[in-house]
Amino acid sequence: MQLKRVVVTGLGAITPIGNSIQEYWDALINGKSGAAPITYYDTEKHKTKFACEVKNFNIEDYMDRKESRRLDKFAQYAVAASDEAIKDAGITLENSDKHRIGVIWGAGIGGLETFQDEVLYYASGDGTPKFNPFFIPKMIADIAPAHISMRNGYMGPNYTTVSACASSANAMIDAFNYIRLGMCDVIVTGGSEAAVTIAGMGGFNSMHALSTRNDSPETASRPFDANRDGFVLGEGAGALVLEEYEHAKARGANIYCEVGGGGMSSDAYHLTAPHPEGIGVIAVMENTLRDAGMQPEMIDHINTHGTSTPLGDVAELKAISHVFGDHAKNININSTKSMTGHLLGAAGAIEAIASILAMKYSLVPPTINHTVVDENINPELNLTLNKAQKREINVAMSNTFGFGGHNACVLFKKLVS
Repeated sequence: MQLKRVVVTGLGAITPIGNSIQEYWDALINGKSGAAPITYYDTEKHKTKFACEVKNFNIEDYMDRKESRRLDKFAQYAVAASDEAIKDAGITLENSDKHRIGVIWGAGIGGLETFQDEVLYYASGDGTPKFNPFFIPKMIADIAPAHISMRNGYMGPNYTTVSACASSANAMIDAFNYIRLGMCDVIVTGGSEAAVTIAGMGGFNSMHALSTRNDSPETASRPFDANRDGFVLGEGAGALVLEEYEHAKARGANIYCEVGGGGMSSDAYHLTAPHPEGIGVIAVMENTLRDAGMQPEMIDHINTHGTSTPLGDVAELKAISHVFGDHAKNININSTKSMTGHLLGAAGAIEAIASILAMKYSLVPPTINHTVVDENINPELNLTLNKAQKREINVAMSNTFGFGGHNACVLFKKLVS
């Protein structure tokens, strides 16, 4: 069977550093941090008092108030980002078959704020079960792609992938496979998350996963720095329109790049900690290269998972050194989480978008907040520290890993007609 070629024709973003693709990119290349004191609730009794919140977002710019009240914030972000991506791609029901347009979305947690608020309301009562009739549909993770499809009339495959922080990367790989196998012409994919809540922050704090640098939120996310102390929780959404190449060409679509391959693996090691030698990460990058039919020396840029955790950053860079050998020092490596924080299930999507834009503009966003060298990290690696670097990129990889040992990697390449 001849596999179809798959290209990216649309992008959309709602992030802690910008509520459109242009705003997001401008903030990335200028090294802007999205971290700040939390505004959603009183943090007086909380260990971590800051996060990367989405700012200046008004859902009524996208839908009326009545409709918006039926959606948890994670689904609102999904609708907003997908609206931008679909418009960017120029997909309509006139130029595409609605039965061959799907939505495959990623969300690691889903409607956490809805769940939290409903349980708190119930607990404050006399035990009588009183719940909002929209409680369940607002909470469940599959509701985000459901809203996107209903909003646009898409009748192809529609579901959510849930693999913690690898969720949206898994969604993109599924979308890629559906199209290259000839089962769809177009798929809206990506991911969204809205876990900056009392429960979300409290839960991650109890695991000692979050940074507690309350005196300097904007410098708290510092991947690869010797003084990193945990990740900074973020929220938002990233959306990509993947399309079969001939379908895109026939309608005269603008094409950002081609999807070259995707890989998955499992650490099979620990609930929350990465394998110290990065064996699962080695496997996922090797699987991705194999799927793309590429050699290690063909890679120009890697946007790492790079969460700013003591264990995770070292394990990932060990894996990169193992897979790429001497070529590793020639790769522009970065972590855009230094600016956006960790968007959990949406991380893979917004970081894939960053890699695609880096390829388009020949400019790699920096890993900000790096001040102290970690002696456990290979000093020959180019971690794109503190300032964006010009780089002609023909092939880029985006790594995403999740609790439970879920690893996913997506590879993008410049389109060659």
